Amino acid sequence: MKQAISSTEPDWRREQIRGYWDPGRQLLRTIRRYQAIREWPALPRKLAGYYLVLLHRFWSVVTGADIPLNAKIGGGLMIPHPNGIVIHPDADIGPNCLLFQQVTVGSDGKGVPSIGGHVDIGAGARILGPVSIGAHARIGANAVVIRDVPIGGTAVGVPARVITVMDRQEG
Repeated sequence: MKQAISSTEPDWRREQIRGYWDPGRQLLRTIRRYQAIREWPALPRKLAGYYLVLLHRFWSVVTGADIPLNAKIGGGLMIPHPNGIVIHPDADIGPNCLLFQQVTVGSDGKGVPSIGGHVDIGAGARILGPVSIGAHARIGANAVVIRDVPIGGTAVGVPARVITVMDRQEG
């Protein structure tokens, strides 16, 4: 039986690096390390910060992704093809999400998105403005989401509309 993916508890195995040339996971690891050094004393934090910013820039160029160092990303994020992913620094992404290539999570000038746990976002999708994406939702490829998507909902189209809502038990 397939185990359900949790929308609240991060599955850190999803971010484990499977070899040196694993650009998406290397970029995520750099972001996680940078966020972890906030608690360090001033001098080591500053020295490690310079190194991690350099690594972040390297992996950002390699992947073509624009994910800021201070992004609010829950654990277990999967970005199998990280090229072209853009995430606004104030956007909130829940645990165990999946983002394919060319996804934009950004502002429309009025606010930024909040994405729940275990949300799968298809290639080329745009999530713009102060929208809320519920847990276990799915966003279709090339969809432009400018309205809220309920828990377990599937949104497709331009502009995106919710076509189904699944009744999911929390995993």
